[in-house]
Amino acid sequence: MGVLSKNPRDTLLALLFCAAQFLCIASGQLAMSFLHQKGVNGFKHEDDFGNVLLATLSFQGATWILIPIYLRLRRVRWRDAFGLSAKKVFLSLGLAPAVLVVVLPAAGTLQWVTARVMTVLHWKTQQETAVELFLTSAWWPTGMYLAVFAVVLAPVAEEFIFRGVLFPLLKAHGYYKSAWIGVSLLFAFIHGDAAIFPALFVLALALTWLYQTTGGLLAPIMAHSLFNAANLAVFYLANTRGG
Repeated sequence: MGVLSKNPRDTLLALLFCAAQFLCIASGQLAMSFLHQKGVNGFKHEDDFGNVLLATLSFQGATWILIPIYLRLRRVRWRDAFGLSAKKVFLSLGLAPAVLVVVLPAAGTLQWVTARVMTVLHWKTQQETAVELFLTSAWWPTGMYLAVFAVVLAPVAEEFIFRGVLFPLLKAHGYYKSAWIGVSLLFAFIHGDAAIFPALFVLALALTWLYQTTGGLLAPIMAHSLFNAANLAVFYLANTRGG
């Protein structure tokens, strides 16, 4: 998205974006803790919908508000940030599904191997709270919200944070390996599920490659969205058959 330079103003704006993001997440966590202590319905247990709703809105939801502010302050057009020129859109439409064809089986294999290793070592595996809630809750409104969140809200927000801000920031200051490896590790870590950590790390590297190759966020957003949609479909079908 518009090349991020060593210009102190660009660096400051990127750091302020990260600080604002952290403040929103921390505020959400504090609010959840307060509501839990007060015994408010929807916040009594970790997997209650209120907790998931507030957690997602204070993280990915807040990002949707911060995105236009950041772009305006950096004087970057949406067209340039997301790669919406005709040429880049065409390239993204071709590359995103092609990369996903490679990444999905690789990620699936890694996830299976990781789960088996954790079982052998007697390490407890636990799905992401949002995934577990999606599988165990009624389709409306919980399932619908989580599906929209996974396929639309999260890919846009997370790609903007990791590929749109953090990756260019580190790269601009000469930390090329940290930009690739460190940001990808952080992306996998924030999902909080050890069983899918290696798979998400590989996904993150592929998404970064898409961003680098296309010069915009559209391709990684598309691939991220399709990846989440495919996994939700697999989880849902497996759970239905299992039931």
